[in-house]
Amino acid sequence: MKNINIRYIILGLALILPLLASAQQTLSLNQNNYQSRKGVVYNKEFAFNFKPHTNGIAAGVQFGNIRAYNRTSYWGIELGELKHVRETRQNKSNQIAALEGAFRGFVYGKQNNFYALRATFGEKRYLSEKARRKGLALGLDYSAGASLGILKPYYLLLRYVPEDFNRNFRSEKYSVENEARFLDINSIYGADGFSKGLGETRFLPGGHAKVALHFDWGAFDEFVKAFEVGIMADFYFQKVPIMIETETAPNVKNQPLFLNLFLNVQLGKRS
Repeated sequence: MKNINIRYIILGLALILPLLASAQQTLSLNQNNYQSRKGVVYNKEFAFNFKPHTNGIAAGVQFGNIRAYNRTSYWGIELGELKHVRETRQNKSNQIAALEGAFRGFVYGKQNNFYALRATFGEKRYLSEKARRKGLALGLDYSAGASLGILKPYYLLLRYVPEDFNRNFRSEKYSVENEARFLDINSIYGADGFSKGLGETRFLPGGHAKVALHFDWGAFDEFVKAFEVGIMADFYFQKVPIMIETETAPNVKNQPLFLNLFLNVQLGKRS
């Protein structure tokens, strides 16, 4: 009797094992599919990043290589603006505006716009088993890389004749010679257009790093739908002259280091 049972077991295993092997090769559509030894069925990942942070905003693209179900390495390019913590956009009072017409918004005491072009290399590691299934996967994202800071002079429209209400203004950037006029609130009509000063840009080398919590809905669906919250640091080899440092504003200091909290939204596709 025991020999008969053993024969049946052996025969059953001989029939079932090939079916299991073929089933492992069959992938269900519209589901997260992975292989426990090799990782997921996708190899590549591409995503757009949109990253507002405490003192600016950035956007870029990211290219990833999926190494295993819980690990993706990537590189990316990003361009964004960095602002001084003391920047405040303002307009003239309504009374003055009624006399002279609507003023353009401007930042008082600013001498340069500053932008950061970042080349990033990093890795995402998922910390929860939900990375293997549909649902919210939690992970850690860390990266670093080189940065190229871009300084563009900030131009104001200045009036040199106080009683002139005909909008005859001069477009000027900050200099030691015009400091008194540049910082005289009554002489400022507003900021000039963005294109003013583009031909006078200069560059500062630097670097950056970030660490963030990564949240992904269906970490290995075809489409990337994720967001991150974290902290980022940008550093340069000299102080970045965004604001004018004067005795009239003793608390305004330019720094070589920028620390920001950020939220990053990612949308893309895996292949």
